[in-house]
Amino acid sequence: MDLRFIDAPLFSTLHQMMDMSDESDKSNNAPTRTYVRDAKAMAATPADIKEYPNSYSFVIDMPGLKSSDIKVQLEEDNVLVITGERKREEEKEGAKYVRIERRVGKFMRKFTLPENANMEAISAICQDGVLIVTVEKKPPPEPKKPKTIEVKVA
Repeated sequence: MDLRFIDAPLFSTLHQMMDMSDESDKSNNAPTRTYVRDAKAMAATPADIKEYPNSYSFVIDMPGLKSSDIKVQLEEDNVLVITGERKREEEKEGAKYVRIERRVGKFMRKFTLPENANMEAISAICQDGVLIVTVEKKPPPEPKKPKTIEVKVA
C-alpha cells in the first residue's frame, strides 16, 4: 500500500489515538483517583463497634457536624455506608490561619453487616458530636421441634 495517499493529519490523529489506547490499557490496573480519595477518607475516620445481645452499635466521632452533613446508607443489602463532609470555616475579615490541624474534607466508612443483622431496623443519632448507628439483630431461629409420626397398625 502506498502511504503517500493517506492524509497526513488523519494518519497522525489515528496514530495518537492508538498510542492513547495503549496507555489507558496500562493504567487500568492503577488505582483511580476516586479509589485513592475514598481509601484516605476511610483511613481517617475511626470507628468503634460494639455488640450487644440484641444489636450492633457503630460509634464515630463527628465534632462540629450537623446531622444534615452526614449520610447513612445501606448498599448491596448488607453494607452499611457512612459518609459526609466537614467543610473549612469561612475566613473572617482580618483573621488568617496560623495553623490548621483539624481534618476537613470528605469522610467515609463501610461496614459489612453480619447475617443476623436486621436490615429493616437501623437507626442513627448524632448527639454532642458523636454519631451512633444502631443495627438491631434478628431474633435467633427457633429450634425445630421433632416431628412425631403416627405409627399405624398393619
